[in-house]
Amino acid sequence: MIELQPSEQGLDDYPFLVAQLQALLAGERDFIANAAQFSAFLFQQIGDLNWAGFYLVRGEELVLGPFQGNVACVRIPFGRGVCGVAAASGNTQRVDDVHAFAGHIACDSASNSELVVPLFKGERLFAVLDLDSPSLARFSAADQAGIERLAEVFVELTDC
Repeated sequence: MIELQPSEQGLDDYPFLVAQLQALLAGERDFIANAAQFSAFLFQQIGDLNWAGFYLVRGEELVLGPFQGNVACVRIPFGRGVCGVAAASGNTQRVDDVHAFAGHIACDSASNSELVVPLFKGERLFAVLDLDSPSLARFSAADQAGIERLAEVFVELTDC
């Protein structure tokens, strides 16, 4: 696998990653297995990350799911932190500087930027996909579109 560094990564790289993810998840629909594989895939393939994984919807809060990286916060209320805001709003959150984000939860003080994609099965929010980076402004609009597309593939190929 080729690791794409932030300076090299662009919108053109994501179709290659989509094809790799489709092959990786082919034939397996189990949520835990696919979420673990997807987290590892993102952590290995997307450069300059220090965390990649899932928070699962449990009532009105998010609970830690499969991930790669340092230990993390276990429970996040809807509306709190970048993940909680993504869950409450249903919209992707791309934050260039998490320390300037009102209500930021510092699970890892080394994280400086974050991208969180809410995941839906039909109309039902079931999780958020969270990527953290130690670099400020790590995630571009192209990264957001590419990660959202990868998340769609995950949802399509997984029993959620």
